[in-house]
Amino acid sequence: MPAHHSRRLVCAVVSFMLPTLCLAAWVATPGHASPRVRNIVIMISDGGGYNQAQAASLYRYGRPDALVFQRFPLRLAMSTFSADESGATAGYDPFAAWAEFGYFLRNATDSAAAGTAMACGIKTYNKAIGVDLARQPVENILERAEKLGMATGVVTTVPLSHATPAAFVAHHPDRGAYTHIARQMLMESRADVIIGCGNPLYSDDASLVPEEKRDYQFVGGRETWDALVAGTLGGSRGFEDADGDGTTDYWTLVDTLDSFRSVAAGSAPATRLCGIPRVRSTLQQARGGDRQADPYVVATNTGVPDLALMTQAALAVLGRDRDGFALMVEGGAVDWAAHGHQAGRMIEEELDFARAVEAVVRWVERHSNWDETVLLVTADHETGGLWGPGTGGPEDDQPVFNPLENRGQGRTPGLEWHTGGHTNSLVPLYAIGSAAEGLPAHVVGRDRVRGPYVDNTGLASFLCRRLGR
Repeated sequence: MPAHHSRRLVCAVVSFMLPTLCLAAWVATPGHASPRVRNIVIMISDGGGYNQAQAASLYRYGRPDALVFQRFPLRLAMSTFSADESGATAGYDPFAAWAEFGYFLRNATDSAAAGTAMACGIKTYNKAIGVDLARQPVENILERAEKLGMATGVVTTVPLSHATPAAFVAHHPDRGAYTHIARQMLMESRADVIIGCGNPLYSDDASLVPEEKRDYQFVGGRETWDALVAGTLGGSRGFEDADGDGTTDYWTLVDTLDSFRSVAAGSAPATRLCGIPRVRSTLQQARGGDRQADPYVVATNTGVPDLALMTQAALAVLGRDRDGFALMVEGGAVDWAAHGHQAGRMIEEELDFARAVEAVVRWVERHSNWDETVLLVTADHETGGLWGPGTGGPEDDQPVFNPLENRGQGRTPGLEWHTGGHTNSLVPLYAIGSAAEGLPAHVVGRDRVRGPYVDNTGLASFLCRRLGR
């Protein structure tokens, strides 16, 4: 450990399917440059604001702020607003936000613009994937890492070509062009790992669907899928060689639970890994049954991995690169559940995300260290306007923002939804690793409730500096 760093040990006791977990963080002495990082992991709970995480903590532990990332040594807030097509932004007003209840409900970003802001460091319009206001491609952090010889990948619990993973790999003016975006990701990028849903052969209940009902858009169309299954899908001209060894790198498809377990255990393919579990749109959130039920009342899909296992598989592949890696992991269906005001399934998805964070922490402590790896945990935006019972107030009076009601471990907390869409709320940003001490330099304001906050565009700037190469 460099002499100019002091070490602080933070231990979080995790009691749910995990032994005591020790999180080691290092704080640099003022006056010294932040260290260069070898590995970058960005984890995004799509739609997961402060209260989404708090609901999961109350359910799992019966107390607030007990999830592993809520105990990270660096905790900031982050603004998420996007631009309109003229380039104008409404911004975030830390005073108006708490003076008028309706403020949060206006001028919200979508996942495409937010993902692009975090990946590329620019404000852009809603629906934009990796392009600026002129619809021109902008280099993202994974592409920058690839230029430095690092391995790269994305993992998500929703279709692989959806907004957030797409924003870290592809470039397109319309997030809805799933077929084209999937082809870009698989054939016009140098990503080494792409894992997500969208399997055309299976339903949301993980059962086979008849040929006439199969939809191939999320995987790039029928021809792309067939080549992927056959093991003959590689990059198009100029993108054939992902790892720079002079040979064509074909995608290896894994789709069964056993195959994900095998990769995670060390049987990683020699070339690129594409993981598409045998389920349609999400791993669990879109399954049948009562979607308003409490967490885990409805039997979950069997035969599909969880986000933690998919993340472990990605790390098994990317961790072989001697130059390090950059990985984005998304808990994408937190947003889907919040849009539907599905409190139970939102908690399930947030807990699935938290277990994936735990898996990354374990990997770092077993295979790396916090001097060479930085882990950021955040959200692209908040969804649902989630608060505790009795929240609200007229626009011309001081509103009331109540905390969630703790009803004890294993019980859904008392809560209220205030919109079916996204909000312009600040979201949490948690970080661990030596390099994370550089994040406060990107603070752009102070909120009277959430404290100092950075803008989402600051993440790309921070990460580019931390690469230092």
